Amino acid sequence: MRSPEPQLRIAFLCTGNSCRSQMAEGWARALRGSWVDAWSAGTRPQGLNRLAVRAMQEAGIDISMHSSKRMEDVPKPIDLVVTVCDAARESCPVAVGLPSIHAGFDDPPHLARGARTDDEAMPHYRRVRDEIRAFIESMPSDGSRAAMMEWAGRALTVVERRS
Repeated sequence: MRSPEPQLRIAFLCTGNSCRSQMAEGWARALRGSWVDAWSAGTRPQGLNRLAVRAMQEAGIDISMHSSKRMEDVPKPIDLVVTVCDAARESCPVAVGLPSIHAGFDDPPHLARGARTDDEAMPHYRRVRDEIRAFIESMPSDGSRAAMMEWAGRALTVVERRS
């Protein structure tokens, strides 16, 4: 009988590690947690965004105990880095030498900066939350390293075409 492959460690990276990367970590743990060891980090961690927590709670995912981290805080080895914002992609020397892809998502706090109330801001958080979920759902579900790296290659090709 073949022993199961070890979990793949994926680090989702953005600037503040307060919103998008935290959502991605939450979705990856919830939807692919049996074979993905998901982490998130920031190039300049800022603390957890309370509206990101609220948006994920609405979807049944609790990220309230997450904390903002730097890449140095993510356990090694890391199998794949996914940058989820353009600023992290630009300043990604922290991921040099690691397989990485970019999946850019809009920044909910930036989109919601004109909102007068949390309720006015929430549609931006919900949209990005749902886009991140769709991205995580596009990952292979079989858990094999080969399938994951093939998916990452396809994701990279799609992202390069959009750029």
